[in-house]
Amino acid sequence: MIVKSPAKINLALQINGNREDGYHFLRMVNLFLELHDIIEIETLPYYNDTYVTCDEMRLVGLRSNLCTRAVDLLRSRFGFKNHFIIHIHKKIPFAAGLGGGSSNAASVLLALNKMLKLGLTPEQLCEIALPLGSDIPFFIMGHPALAEGIGEKLTPIHPKKSYHCLLVKPEKGLSTKDVYSCVDEFDRVNVNIEGVILGVETGDDQKIAECFGNDLYPASCSLLPEVGKVVGQLQADGFPLSAMSGSGSCCFALSTDLKKIKSEEKKLMKQGYDVILTKTLL
Repeated sequence: MIVKSPAKINLALQINGNREDGYHFLRMVNLFLELHDIIEIETLPYYNDTYVTCDEMRLVGLRSNLCTRAVDLLRSRFGFKNHFIIHIHKKIPFAAGLGGGSSNAASVLLALNKMLKLGLTPEQLCEIALPLGSDIPFFIMGHPALAEGIGEKLTPIHPKKSYHCLLVKPEKGLSTKDVYSCVDEFDRVNVNIEGVILGVETGDDQKIAECFGNDLYPASCSLLPEVGKVVGQLQADGFPLSAMSGSGSCCFALSTDLKKIKSEEKKLMKQGYDVILTKTLL
């Protein structure tokens, strides 16, 4: 089976309190991107293990890869004997805040549910997958959403329009664990989640610009100041819908003006950034 594994951006991310286990309660407005990895899954007869290969060298040979853990999780629940080779054609930048690992795991779970005829509903898959990662249920459900709790509570949202999305990634990535470990040392950003959703669903860019933000941004900038430099440049160049996605290090700019955003793409490529032009999905 060959499946697409899409990226996402957090248009807004608000920390809504701390849990006793050290995790944070979140409220996030998540949009899907046209940018995606391709995952090939093939059954391996007569083998006694599952293998993950990837054209991203930093992921090659990782036994703890989320895709492998997703297979192991389903196997422990259903006891199937099948083993697989899973190859990831990687297009989503690594350690970028675009949900690539979670998306890959969700795509594998959805594919195996079909291949093995397990008959699980998306809601059942979400419940099974949550221990692997809080972003995985969003990718399983497959619709723009308000994600709450640690990411498991999903309310669909309905964007009025799609945007050209310029992704700009500094050379260095950021560890989600490192960012969350110091996030409480910084003041929260003034994020209005309800205002962002209203702007998204009515196509009001000014409303989004007034209300959106990312509570992880100050911590990420402290660990990698280049993130702040990129967002500052995007905003100065006339893209008010510019921010950091997730815990970074990838930043984005949204616009309906293709000519303008292509010009910015060329400018940032000349500066040596990893730049991808894609679109948000409705």
